[in-house]
Amino acid sequence: MSVYAIGDTHLSFSVDKPMDIFKGWDDYAQRIENNWQHLITNDDTVIINGDISWAMGLEQAEKDLAFLNKLNGRKIISKGNHDYWWNTITKMETFCKEKGFDSIHFLHNNAYKVGEIAIAGTRGWFFDAESENVDKVMARECARLKRSIEEAQKLGGEVVVFLHYPPVSNSKVCEPIMNVLKEYKIARCYYGHLHGGAINGAINDVYDGIKFQLVSADYLGFCPLFINK
Repeated sequence: MSVYAIGDTHLSFSVDKPMDIFKGWDDYAQRIENNWQHLITNDDTVIINGDISWAMGLEQAEKDLAFLNKLNGRKIISKGNHDYWWNTITKMETFCKEKGFDSIHFLHNNAYKVGEIAIAGTRGWFFDAESENVDKVMARECARLKRSIEEAQKLGGEVVVFLHYPPVSNSKVCEPIMNVLKEYKIARCYYGHLHGGAINGAINDVYDGIKFQLVSADYLGFCPLFINK
């Protein structure tokens, strides 16, 4: 029973938003499937931390979720900045039940236990994001992260955090999110969001006592990363 992570699958089976217009993204869905099926067994769990699908609503996301559901293992997915299809947990769980997507689970104000790892996380917020409600959004994401971590603590084991936005880069720090990670003594944090040239700014090392690792799909060569100790 192993745990893996990959972010930013950016699936687009129902919308005209192919990522293969970008360098290195050619045949990306097929590459994800090939690598996944070779590596992952049905006893494994894969966390997909955001930017799952380009769909604009749940119905439009059906083909993308069907693609993930047919892959081996259990999938725990969280929201990214491009997941406009994301809805309430109740609506998403009901939709998946109706469609028979029984291997997909949602990480949102909750936590999951896999072996000795307790999985927590939220979307997070970007350190240079521009928004009229930036303080409100930041406070909400910090509250969601705290709630998820506290739920994970109840499950026992090492609490490992999965965010979409990076809490730190080689030039900037999202202090509110970092403060939550430090408050709860998180030792490992996996994040996505960064692509192309932005990957050069990623932190894949220990920073302020926390081990950070980028898991965006293109950075990983479209192959889930093994995260068990």
